[in-house]
Amino acid sequence: MTEVTAENKSHTVQFTILCFSDLPHLQIPLFMIFLTIYLNVIFGNTAIFSAIVLNSHLHTPMYIFLSNLSVMDISYISTTLPKLLFMLSTQHKVMSLIGCMTQMYFFIAFACMEMILLSVMAYDRYVAICHPLHYTLLLSPRTCLIANISVWVAALLEPIVFTRLVTNLSFCSSNQIDHFFCDPSPLIKLSCSDITYVNITIYILGGLVGMSTFMLTLVSYVYIIYNIMNIHSAVGRSKTFSTCASHLTCVLLFYGTALILYMRPSSMYSPKKDKFFSLLYIILVPLLNPVIYTLKNKQFKEAFKKFLNILFYPR
Repeated sequence: MTEVTAENKSHTVQFTILCFSDLPHLQIPLFMIFLTIYLNVIFGNTAIFSAIVLNSHLHTPMYIFLSNLSVMDISYISTTLPKLLFMLSTQHKVMSLIGCMTQMYFFIAFACMEMILLSVMAYDRYVAICHPLHYTLLLSPRTCLIANISVWVAALLEPIVFTRLVTNLSFCSSNQIDHFFCDPSPLIKLSCSDITYVNITIYILGGLVGMSTFMLTLVSYVYIIYNIMNIHSAVGRSKTFSTCASHLTCVLLFYGTALILYMRPSSMYSPKKDKFFSLLYIILVPLLNPVIYTLKNKQFKEAFKKFLNILFYPR
């Protein structure tokens, strides 16, 4: 690909997303699998959001944050899967620079949003278990509203600098991205520009958001576990732990898949493995979050059943 001027680059630079080109005989089965997963994510998370909105008993901070998480999971998976479904069904795998940067921006933004919101939800469980008498004071409706808005604003601002730096790179050696979406890592490797500042930005912003949210979540659960261990009754310990079991499961699922994707040894890296681990990271959490919360929480399970009755058996 020839180098282009900055003014015309956004219109002339195009990328070919190789997707799963090495599996030509599996294009239709893969399309059906990913379509089923996507529809399940949409239905499951929409059902959770609707059940919370329609049930006034669930208008508490924990469930308000959960409804936000459901919207976020739908948005997160929608940055990659619809385009992947389109490429698998049409075999048209060309994406413009603007399209690629847009997809990358929202992918990073919603990943950051997930981390920040999970840490806020961990703090919510910490206050509920360790300071129950001050719960309504520390997490008032106004505080919850500010927290939810702050999560979205912070996450949408975070990728701006990085996306701007990547947009200004020159791509003059190859235009083939060996992935199923515009993932930052393989995209940057295609550049023939100096990527020093881009890498520094990745470490700074990634460390700022990733480490701060992880530490807040970790510290919250250290206090939660310490508090639970000091409860003398086994029934009391079990009942208290059950209030945060669903969230803890989601946290372990999210950070577990993230660690597998980004922290594995370089000897384990290959484009094929990277696609597989990326699929786990992108699909697993939004797909399983509704299941985890409906299975672990009796109060929500009842509200969820009422929602399904309204949906499928309206009077």
